[in-house]
Amino acid sequence: FIFSIRLEDLRVKLENEGLVNISYVVVNHQGTQSQKKFHLLKESVSDYITVYQQDEQQADVWTILNGNKDDFLIYDRCGRLVYHLGLPYSFLSFQYVEESIKIAYCENKCGNCSYTEPDVDDICQNITKK
Repeated sequence: FIFSIRLEDLRVKLENEGLVNISYVVVNHQGTQSQKKFHLLKESVSDYITVYQQDEQQADVWTILNGNKDDFLIYDRCGRLVYHLGLPYSFLSFQYVEESIKIAYCENKCGNCSYTEPDVDDICQNITKK
């Protein structure tokens, strides 16, 4: 569960930089082996990261989203897909996921969004200076 530990580290890093109110969701594979290990996955992340267990009887979430296991789908505040990162770009040891989250947080890639928080501009200016 190295992935989940790295995701937690990234969540904390971004929060410490001022990027707050970001929702993180891990979608567990719907296979039997994954279901048996669900509790281990859930225990490997904090309560700030939701772990979703797919039901074997329902349509696969990744198929519905045109994605694959280990993909990152990054949405803006209005629920619009900004980035869909697949392997190898979804490896958390690279900067692609972190940078994509920052862009989705700070820029209006998908147009204006009425859910922008007032202090986002200051936070984002500080991030771009680093």
